[in-house]
Amino acid sequence: MTSPNSIALPEIATGPFTQAPDSLRAFRCPEWFRDAKLGYWSHWGPQSVPMYGDWYARHLYVEGHDQYRHHLRVYGHPSKTGWKDIVPLWKAERFDPDALMSLFVEAGGKYFVGQAMHHDNFDNFDSAHNRWNSVNMGPKKDIVGLWKAAAAKRGLPFGLTEHLGASFNWWAPNKGADKTGPYAGVPYDGNDPAARDFYYDNGGYGIDQTWYTPNEAFHQHWFNRIKDVIDKYQPDLLYSDGGVPFEHWGRSIIAHLYNTSIALHGENRAVYNQKNTDPHVYTFGILDIERGQRQDIAEHPWQTDTSVGDWFYNVRDTYKTPSHVTESLVDIVSKNGNLLLNIPQRPDGTLDDECTFLLREIAKWIAVNGDGIYGTRPWTVSGEGPSTSPTGAFKEDAVAWTPEDFRFTSKANTVYAFEMRPPITETVVIRSLGSAKARRVAGVRVLGAGKAVYTQNADGLVVTMPQASLPVAPIGIAITLE
Repeated sequence: MTSPNSIALPEIATGPFTQAPDSLRAFRCPEWFRDAKLGYWSHWGPQSVPMYGDWYARHLYVEGHDQYRHHLRVYGHPSKTGWKDIVPLWKAERFDPDALMSLFVEAGGKYFVGQAMHHDNFDNFDSAHNRWNSVNMGPKKDIVGLWKAAAAKRGLPFGLTEHLGASFNWWAPNKGADKTGPYAGVPYDGNDPAARDFYYDNGGYGIDQTWYTPNEAFHQHWFNRIKDVIDKYQPDLLYSDGGVPFEHWGRSIIAHLYNTSIALHGENRAVYNQKNTDPHVYTFGILDIERGQRQDIAEHPWQTDTSVGDWFYNVRDTYKTPSHVTESLVDIVSKNGNLLLNIPQRPDGTLDDECTFLLREIAKWIAVNGDGIYGTRPWTVSGEGPSTSPTGAFKEDAVAWTPEDFRFTSKANTVYAFEMRPPITETVVIRSLGSAKARRVAGVRVLGAGKAVYTQNADGLVVTMPQASLPVAPIGIAITLE
């Protein structure tokens, strides 16, 4: 293998960070990210057009897949009507970033993340390296720029996600052909030489072999595209859908992100998200666990990225309930994490009534309990009780919490104990706050309900709950310690 020291390294912004692993390990998480806890994500692009879910641009070329069948019957066979023909149908004609951002802020969002590009190789901005972008075709709008302006108006840190790294292998099926039926042997339109720059020269590669391609020419192409994003928008957060891509190319992008932020702010405000759990890598930035959770308090801040339904709008979706979202938020924050939540948009840019309702219900809960979420840090333990959340990526089913389950956060001399289900008796016992384990309690109040009567003994803190005015669970109980 060629050493990075013996190759010409990419040109990046000058500053204290370089692509060297030891340099990137000097990253320290900005306080804004530690305080924010909840961000909203627009995982949105032309794959919303069919309203049939995530990975549509790949699966329309997978014979027998339900998205292939949908495409065949609605748009035509992929030898005649492929992804290049669907992209111009994305118009975003009712996209109102200001109204949406106001809704996200009302629902407690403290940072916002847009999508620069997905695996389908379509850029949501005026790309210097890709004619297949939202300014040239489709919406004829700089989607990323419009999102950034709306976030800046509200003082929100602004991030972007890139899913380009895996796209070279992800899109290999567009070079195939049906094996059976009336179109057997007829090449899909991924073989069209007029669209080679869109579909790639990727014969022989596939994500069944490896998520990231070994094609070195693509590594540099990826670097140029992502550097262009950073230079145009100076994001406070950059997320890669996978581990750090392409060795020194990926590390150079991280260093460029951080040095760009330092030049702009005088200090690094930027965060890089990636999904490699190797301790030699994840300290380059912030570990992201897709649709998942950690078992207990993490040493370093981290993030869960998830969606209330499918990643792209899907008419078949069953959405998470508001309580599922707020329970997940509390559990994640108690373990030193942040929640980045996608709300699927329809192709015209609007949200459906169910998603709008969900956001408004989250807003009601946040209005009561936000003090126990924002700006907090983990307490000595993340929680107590018989129930645990599943651990790892892609494990996010709702938990059957009980009134004995609590999750803890802390701020200064206050511990917030969130009771995950409404109490079934007038009093609740918080065992981790007994005098044998915790400092003396000086006061207790139930968020949204007022002061509560309590007694503290060696075995626990016994709180008499104001039953008539209890808010929606998880119920925040603020405990002041002497």
